[in-house]
Amino acid sequence: MKSGFIVLVCFLFLSFQGKAQEAWSLQKCIEYALENNISVKQNELNADLAKENYNQSIANMAPTLNAGASHSYNWGQRIDPFTNQFATNRVRSNNLYIGSQVTLFSGLQLQNTLKQNSLNYMAGKYDVEKMKNDIVLNVATAYLNVLFAQELLTVAKTQKSITEAQVTRTQKLVDAGTLPQGNLLDLQAQLASDELNEVNTQNQLDIAMLTLSQLMNIKTASDFSIVRPDLEIPANPVLAENPEQIYQFALSNQPSIKSAETKVLSAEKGVKIAKGTAYPTITMSGSIGTGYSGLSQKVVGYEQGTPGIIGYTADTVPVYSISSSIIPITEKTPFGEQMKDNLNENLGFNLNIPIFNGWQSHNAISRAKITKQNAEYTLQLSEQNLRQTIEQAYVDAQSALKQFYATKKTVEALSQAFDYAEKRFNVGALNSTDYNTAKNRFNNSQSDLLRNKYNYIFKSKVLDFYMGKPITL
Repeated sequence: MKSGFIVLVCFLFLSFQGKAQEAWSLQKCIEYALENNISVKQNELNADLAKENYNQSIANMAPTLNAGASHSYNWGQRIDPFTNQFATNRVRSNNLYIGSQVTLFSGLQLQNTLKQNSLNYMAGKYDVEKMKNDIVLNVATAYLNVLFAQELLTVAKTQKSITEAQVTRTQKLVDAGTLPQGNLLDLQAQLASDELNEVNTQNQLDIAMLTLSQLMNIKTASDFSIVRPDLEIPANPVLAENPEQIYQFALSNQPSIKSAETKVLSAEKGVKIAKGTAYPTITMSGSIGTGYSGLSQKVVGYEQGTPGIIGYTADTVPVYSISSSIIPITEKTPFGEQMKDNLNENLGFNLNIPIFNGWQSHNAISRAKITKQNAEYTLQLSEQNLRQTIEQAYVDAQSALKQFYATKKTVEALSQAFDYAEKRFNVGALNSTDYNTAKNRFNNSQSDLLRNKYNYIFKSKVLDFYMGKPITL
């Protein structure tokens, strides 16, 4: 039972280790980076805010509708608004209303604001796509740097193993008295140099892995590894399109350009909005209201009063009226009846003509025009940067390809030279200094070949990217 439990634990541990060591392809790295990059998420939120502003500008064109009610008591002398009578005791009053207002004309500010917010929303989405493109290029660059560092490390380890074998062989020959001690010391110095080169190359690989993992927002890179595709430059590679063709395609498809173009259109709407502040504004409003007052009374009947004294004679005898007075009988007007009787309706039009407002309209128009000009400059700069990036990548790709073929011939020649030098050194016909020189030249040419190889691969992938092709290895 205990042994079975140990086997199960070992199986789970190995399974976990296998998952942790799973190699990541370039496409998986890109997808993970896009899903977990905080800057992308922030830009997406900015686009969502722009969308909400667009929705609000739609709603701003609709009439407003508001309702209200009040319930109050009054103490002290006042004129009741519903009876126009003086009240001195506590009076309860209620007021109900519903009102609406709509802008009929405001220099087309509402319409232009709607169009501007729509353009801002589109620009926000283009900005998100631009940031994603930047992340794709950055991740691809970091991925290729890791592959480059891995191959450099392989070369460094191979060169170190060759030197180690020579040190072991020379040690035996020195011990046997066949070779002088100086040969061994030279090789040991070369071995120390190779070990340092391996350490430096391993550090370069670690830094490249760290850079890639940070771009992907991976918390730890200790169990992180990538797929090593077989990257070889074909025998006769050709860059299909010239820089102008690539630029023209990218000009109509790159989100950075579309974003800049959209922001120019948005700035143009901003100028129209600013000009609209100088136009008259016409609004229409309407309301319906009613109310209740505790002071309101209605007559429900009459009663006969007693004859009253209307004066006195000279002998102070009271004089009474012939007829008795009629006294009205009242009660509080019911709430529902007052709601109907006090109903009032209102419809009005308002015209506001700006004559002088502290140069606010003038300055707003000037600022809007400056914003538009700045947006146009930003567009020109984006187009210029795009052209320069494509032209530079094209020239770099051509240069790297030429350097690759030239270096490849150099590597082949130095490889033969090193083989010949090694054979001569093994038979004692070449001293250790010349042997190390031949070995280092061959080692440096291998590093140059790898550098030119990956430089060409990356630049060609950049050109493919600007032609709308996904970056794949």
